[in-house]
Amino acid sequence: MSTLFIDADACPVTREAISIARAHGMPVVLVANGTQNLERHTMRNGVEAVQVSGGRDAADFAIIERLQPDDAVVTQDTGLAAMVLGRGARAIGPRGRIFHLATIDAEMEVRHAEQKLRRSGGRTGGPPRFTEEDREHFAEQLEWLLSRPERS
Repeated sequence: MSTLFIDADACPVTREAISIARAHGMPVVLVANGTQNLERHTMRNGVEAVQVSGGRDAADFAIIERLQPDDAVVTQDTGLAAMVLGRGARAIGPRGRIFHLATIDAEMEVRHAEQKLRRSGGRTGGPPRFTEEDREHFAEQLEWLLSRPERS
């Protein structure tokens, strides 16, 4: 049985993801650093919480260690999404963007270029404000992703 992992550090769609996964009969694993309060989500059956140290990428590595092919991961981290796809699993961002193996290398190059620009003092701007439309789009896309037997 597939599992839905949620990179729960600052994830705005945790409730929606849990609800959709439960409708599909999937177990859910929330992974976050120790500063997150995951208890409000773990009172439901089928939801496991994994608290990791505050180290950089600790949540990412905790997810990858447990990940199986055909699992799914909710993350806004392109680097984690690349590792997920490399393991034969599926990845989706909190705004509903589904990550694809065919384009992840280009996305990683953009991420690297933006990091390089920021390190040299440049500005790349932040993401737009998260909206109710983003939440709805995420729910639609996650439903679609979990309904498909094959990976993209």
